[in-house]
Amino acid sequence: MRLLAIDSATSACSAALWAGGAVLARRHRPMARGQSEALVPMIAEVMADSGLSFADLDLLAVTVGPGAFTGIRIGLATARGLALAAGLPVAGITTTEAVAAAVPPAERGGRTVLVALDSKREDVWVQAFAPDLSALCPIQSLAPEAAAALVTGPALVVGDAAGRVLPLMTDALAADRPGWPDAAVVAALAARRWADGQALPPEPLYLRPADVTLPPAGPA
Repeated sequence: MRLLAIDSATSACSAALWAGGAVLARRHRPMARGQSEALVPMIAEVMADSGLSFADLDLLAVTVGPGAFTGIRIGLATARGLALAAGLPVAGITTTEAVAAAVPPAERGGRTVLVALDSKREDVWVQAFAPDLSALCPIQSLAPEAAAALVTGPALVVGDAAGRVLPLMTDALAADRPGWPDAAVVAALAARRWADGQALPPEPLYLRPADVTLPPAGPA
């Protein structure tokens, strides 16, 4: 399978071309904002590096959240536009699974993996995974204290909000990994999920409404 994966949902932007079980080309850059300007050039660079065209691809993959409202929309809109133009299906992957899957087995050991992502508010977005990366709970929006209480045994905490949760835990270590998704990991996950029929639809996963709301309608 050959697929292009993209991510712009959190505090980074990335694109990766995956084929035959390996990454052929990738771009990844941390950024708090500016994904709308960076993503499409990254895709063009990855496609050029790989030597493939969109006609050679079997699938597109994109992170669906949780994450920044605007960042999720940028990634999904780009994936949908490319899919429409190229006639390709799109697989959705959560940001929490992508962050957890970036931690290698040797580092996970026998510890529960707790992913904590920055929501830009008082809460954090969290999900706990067993050492084999099977999900132990749904993705939740919790106060740091409640997030820390999700795991009672040895844990490995990863994500850009790990520093807010880790000090509240008694038997936890910080993962030596970036705190945001990487499209190279998203690609590998999407290939497996698609083959198993478990990929998510390319729809946003929001845990709260957008910060900007429309004013109430006036009288007719």
